[in-house]
Amino acid sequence: MGNNISFYHVVYFWLKKSKDSGDTKKLVTELKKFIRENKQVITSFIGLPAGTKRGVVDNSYDVSLIVTFNSKEEQEVYQNDPTHISFIDKASNLWKKVQVFDSIKT
Repeated sequence: MGNNISFYHVVYFWLKKSKDSGDTKKLVTELKKFIRENKQVITSFIGLPAGTKRGVVDNSYDVSLIVTFNSKEEQEVYQNDPTHISFIDKASNLWKKVQVFDSIKT
């Protein structure tokens, strides 16, 4: 099943409060719970800015999520899955901005 990955969903979160507020840990905890419970996600990566210093790198976000799917259709199911809706309900109060980049395999 995981050998047919063709859709990448990359999400960047900017938090309302400073990194020292504990909200980073709260968001990461909610993301891990959500990903564990979701059935559509094939692979996942939850990360923090690497602090690399190059002009093309944007380290302004607080938390990132990269998830993969077997198809665009599976990603569309994921968007309406109760686990995704629940995650948004529980965690959206933590962020001020979310930016998404979706890609399909060529």
